Amino acid sequence: MLKIIYLGTPEFAVPCLQALIEDKESYEVLAVVAQPDRPKGRGNKLTAPPTKVLAEAHGIPVFQPEKLAKAPDIVQAMRDLKPDLLVMVAFGQILKQEVLDLAPHGVINVHGSLLPKLRGAAPINWSIINGDTTTGVTTMFTELGVDTGPMLLKAEIEISPDMTAEELAQEMSQVGAKTLINTLKQLQAGTLVAHKQDDEAVTFAPILSKEMGKLDFSKNAETIHNLVRGLKPWPGTYTHFRGKGLKILQTKLCQTDAALAQTKDKNDGALFVSDKRLYVVCAGKALEILSLQPESRAAQTAQAFITGAHLTEEDRLG
Repeated sequence: MLKIIYLGTPEFAVPCLQALIEDKESYEVLAVVAQPDRPKGRGNKLTAPPTKVLAEAHGIPVFQPEKLAKAPDIVQAMRDLKPDLLVMVAFGQILKQEVLDLAPHGVINVHGSLLPKLRGAAPINWSIINGDTTTGVTTMFTELGVDTGPMLLKAEIEISPDMTAEELAQEMSQVGAKTLINTLKQLQAGTLVAHKQDDEAVTFAPILSKEMGKLDFSKNAETIHNLVRGLKPWPGTYTHFRGKGLKILQTKLCQTDAALAQTKDKNDGALFVSDKRLYVVCAGKALEILSLQPESRAAQTAQAFITGAHLTEEDRLG
């Protein structure tokens, strides 16, 4: 039996933790290390991270350092538990060498890309923003560098044309759990083989910012569509309409000749309706808007927006 300390925080990290808890014959989860409780929702109520909720439901101790690197008491408490292995899934903090060396088998991480592509904080989002049609999960041994460690197992995932980062994360978390268990079974059997990453094939997935969500309708429709779905749910994409903020929640690439024909002689950002559908002109082409959220109002469908806005020829976004 492998004795494991689990490091993970968000919903994405829950399926892997659940899989370890369920297989009581193979694994014992000694403790969970997660980010601290954070304010959430309109009331800013202090809310526990999903992994903490799951751990406490099974009587598993939880440590919540603001920064593990500055919490020697927690590191010592982890060491005292004498784990065989640390498993890390979306923990959100970089580990120091003393933590990497804490367990005999080191630290196995579940990363949301097919390494060495998309090292970094937001691989799921960037795979969609970049317009990739496939991505996947990689298990790896964690080193001091950011996602530089030796790769273990991989599993590919197809990205459909309208899949959002939120939807991809849900699917990836399930695939990640299966891949983690397969990795640990090979570790226990002594058949696990690590592969060095090809540094010449490395790409990066830097942290997201709110500024990334500002839409530029001089860019082509596919680029904007990828940004809308890649930044969902956070930070989201936005523009302006009649001087007020407007969030664009869901789009679809235009496939009708009638709508495409109406983009002639229209400026980028121009709004128009074709067959009761809402479109915006992007680099001379049409992008359909499915749902949006005007400033200080609830999210609504494009049809509801059309009814309330009474669009004119002069209306545009941006």
